[in-house]
Amino acid sequence: LTEDEDIQRMLRGSLLRKIKSRRGPRERLFRLQEDGATICFEGRFGRTRSQQSFSVMNIEGVREGHQSEGLRKYGADFPERHCFTLVFKGKRKNLDLAARGEEDARHWVQGLTKLMGRLQAMSQPEKLDQYPFWIHGVLQRADRNKDNKMSFREVKSMLRMINIDMDDVYAYKLFKECDRSGDERLEGRELEEFCRRLLRRPELEELFGRYSGEDRVLSAEELRDFLRDQGEDASLRQACAVIRTYELNEKARQQDLMMLDGFMMYLLSAAGDILNQEHTKVHQDMSQPLCHYFISSSHNTYLTRNQIGGTSSTEAYVRALMAGCRCVELDCWEGSDGEPIVYHGHTLTSKILFRDVIESIRDYAFKQSPYPVILSLENHCGLEQQATMARHMKAILGDMLLTQPLEGQDPHDLPSPEQLKGKVLVKGKKLPEPWHEPCGVTSLPDPEEEEEEEEEEEEKLQERSSRQVRDSPRAMVLGDHGILAKDASQVAPELSAVVVYCQAVPFPGLPHALRHPRPCEMSSFSERKARKLIKQAG
Repeated sequence: LTEDEDIQRMLRGSLLRKIKSRRGPRERLFRLQEDGATICFEGRFGRTRSQQSFSVMNIEGVREGHQSEGLRKYGADFPERHCFTLVFKGKRKNLDLAARGEEDARHWVQGLTKLMGRLQAMSQPEKLDQYPFWIHGVLQRADRNKDNKMSFREVKSMLRMINIDMDDVYAYKLFKECDRSGDERLEGRELEEFCRRLLRRPELEELFGRYSGEDRVLSAEELRDFLRDQGEDASLRQACAVIRTYELNEKARQQDLMMLDGFMMYLLSAAGDILNQEHTKVHQDMSQPLCHYFISSSHNTYLTRNQIGGTSSTEAYVRALMAGCRCVELDCWEGSDGEPIVYHGHTLTSKILFRDVIESIRDYAFKQSPYPVILSLENHCGLEQQATMARHMKAILGDMLLTQPLEGQDPHDLPSPEQLKGKVLVKGKKLPEPWHEPCGVTSLPDPEEEEEEEEEEEEKLQERSSRQVRDSPRAMVLGDHGILAKDASQVAPELSAVVVYCQAVPFPGLPHALRHPRPCEMSSFSERKARKLIKQAG
């Protein structure tokens, strides 16, 4: 890839602006390192500047244009074709960047996409060939004063660079054990020993010793015995193939022998995984009714941190959907200017527009999985903004939104995930059919048992929150935004119309539910209620 035009531009480096607030962002030089897997840039820790880096292996995706919450909010001054976003694996925040020109941005987007594809396609031996260059680069960057020795502070910086989140006390204990000279610096073999100790897996060493015997070398026959003991149908030929693929020592490999490092490489690879690799793809029968499946679901999806004062973000929906989640929650409240908002009511969590959440769901609902996505609406809006919610869902989701039962579907059975591929289902309250009540009178029964789960949550929040907020179904709670409308216990016909297969109802009790099954109805339980049902009628 070094001859590639995009990669060459990245190796030379580009001045990019890091967009994260309305303040004018400063340009920083971003440059791909010679290892082809690390990107360096100048960062800040408080007032001090320092060289920072991240690995291409930790990037989950690259988005072009204003395709992140940060760039939509703060990137208006920069042309869309100059902007791109790096989405990282795990909890690390997105990196929103703006280049000087469209060409520069295109080189980085295309170059990163090529590098990510190359790294993902690398075999284990290729990754190992790359490792010395990568670790050497990390050590050079962590050695701030360039004395070829590592203080504990520099070692901590190195651990951060390679994404090892280690307890300081344990890290310092390892550091002291390896500091043979006692000068609070690691160099040469001391540093090598420290890195080895980081990678140690005592339980695998014990397992290796059990099969290899006193010589601490596994023969092909001993490896075959180990594989058989794991329940695999192993032959001598298969054992030799494993050695040739994973053994690092060339002499041992030529003699069909395996050392500890090779054994660990095999066990920690996909081939050594307890999970059958066929099961990383959909392998189940997906033609059963929807209620026959466990559904990967998310609670308070909009929150990025805690439930009291955390940040609400559309990015939280993107991450949930990209992790394979198929049911997301939207807590909907009255907003200003007639626009419904999503946040954790009666708390200090920030607020986001319902419309923006639906746009994010449209863009990411089916990137990770084709199977249906359920929007679980917890509705605290009045009739007018409920109608706005329905309007937004129809306009933004278009044909993705299921608004009618599937043609030819037996009304006594739910459709299957296979039949609902690419569809978004709304879970919410449904008005009785046909709807004969006079216009404006749209209340549903409000039994005592209504949403016990939410009551429990409110109790916990009110205990923990510093300011007590009193409310009842008929009170109006006012703030900057987030109003509980007087008619929040009513349902707008427009919103009711988009609820098809996931109609939220109070639980009528097990005897009634079993006598009168209604596949399209569903109920929520608190854990307390679920435990009670298990105890009474498990």
